[in-house]
Amino acid sequence: MSGFRGLPLLVMADSYKPSHSLLFPDSVKSVAYGEFRKSYDNDKEDTRVLFCGIRYIIENYIAIKWTQKDVDLAEKFFSTHNAGFTPFPFPKDLFLKFIKENDGYFPVKIEALPEGTSCHVHTPVFQITAEKEYSSLVTFLETQLTMVWYPTTVATLSRRARDRIEKAYQETVDDDGYWSLESRLHDFGFRGTTCIEQSIIGGSAHLLNFSGTDTMSAAYYVQFTLNNGNPIATSIPATEHSIMTAYKSEREAMLQEINQYGSGAYSCVMDSYDYSNALNKILPSISKQKNEKGGYMVLRPDSGDPVEAVLMALKAADEVFGSDVNKKGYKVIRGAGVIQGDAITISSLEKILKAIKEAGYSAQNVAYGMGGGLLQKLNRDTMSFATKLSHLTYSDGEARDIMKTPKSDTGKISLPGEFGVIKNKEGVPIVHPKENCLENDPKNLLKVVYDHGKVCEWEDFDTIRKRVAKEWPSLPPTYDNISPELKVKIGKVVQEIKERQKNS
Repeated sequence: MSGFRGLPLLVMADSYKPSHSLLFPDSVKSVAYGEFRKSYDNDKEDTRVLFCGIRYIIENYIAIKWTQKDVDLAEKFFSTHNAGFTPFPFPKDLFLKFIKENDGYFPVKIEALPEGTSCHVHTPVFQITAEKEYSSLVTFLETQLTMVWYPTTVATLSRRARDRIEKAYQETVDDDGYWSLESRLHDFGFRGTTCIEQSIIGGSAHLLNFSGTDTMSAAYYVQFTLNNGNPIATSIPATEHSIMTAYKSEREAMLQEINQYGSGAYSCVMDSYDYSNALNKILPSISKQKNEKGGYMVLRPDSGDPVEAVLMALKAADEVFGSDVNKKGYKVIRGAGVIQGDAITISSLEKILKAIKEAGYSAQNVAYGMGGGLLQKLNRDTMSFATKLSHLTYSDGEARDIMKTPKSDTGKISLPGEFGVIKNKEGVPIVHPKENCLENDPKNLLKVVYDHGKVCEWEDFDTIRKRVAKEWPSLPPTYDNISPELKVKIGKVVQEIKERQKNS
């Protein structure tokens, strides 16, 4: 059994997929592609996408050998999978053919944008090609490949959050405080995911933008699987409510943490009973011990209004520990800060950052923990990802570019043909018809990542991070990324569709 948890690879698709090989017209070549059809939160002013995550799918699912045992197990399953528990059609002979002739590897070629590429919506992020007798299998892997929606959406959300924080840094933080930006959005999402695998995939996507995480599964995976053992993420010791309530007083708990970790950075949750009391009475009572240790204490509210909670903590810390005014005229708390880890969204983040600045504090004083909102509170429709057939060459040699044009929802229109993605002079990835690109054009961003079992050499995570840091800020928030040649093709195909509809 070669698949995940012993599942045969044949069943790692939607049920209707195995029936499609008998429905496709006879063809010798077929092409499909995947794209994000709308921006995060349907933002019309920023349509950028931070693509990532296809390596995980290729390595863990697609580049796995199918076996005779897979087919045998699937056949038993399909024997009762149809309505009424009757046999369900599946292309057994076709599967056995590539198991024998292609050493068990799925017989398609997959091209994809490099991990960490910044692009705009409607850019093909991957392209699948199937040929000859396997042409009908072109979209069999759609179910798995479409799952790039998840890490890409997480990475895009995380990057959009970084944009907001970075803007506040530019306005209120001196150059010598910029190092702290890397940890300002901390991944608190592990426990909110549905499984360990989701935490790895989503948590890894976040780490393209920040080094702060409590999702150790992702931090470990990235370090030792994607980055040659080089460290990629950090956290600090911290109390949780069970620690605070285990003592007869919160003061005892704080003193214990100071005693154990007070010489470094550490975080203390402050709202187990009475947030205001913890800030205004207990915090002053442990200031002597805290200052003697000389470390950095992070105050963590975990309930109430996020803006109010952050400002209360800043003012209390300022009163107890003091602050210095930086060159830009904003206060930096001495040896203390705040992390707001409750109810963080892009909207609440913007409100908090605005309030911090208006209160006269530097943005470096506050970090943010994003949990379910980062790794769980999103879905495929968040950025409307879809995989669609785009080209077919029939057995008689006729080549046809294909597109979907639903009259009832123009947002679901797809692109026709085979594609190349090439940066223009401004560095923007532009979508071209493949026939307008040179064969194996090094400028074409759609690179072969899987070819009938052969897998590309992947870049390490540090390299991908550098790509993100370079490309995302320089990419215009919006751009018309469809080339004139492709627009002509779209018009032509749309007209052909209208003619066929008229004559049908």
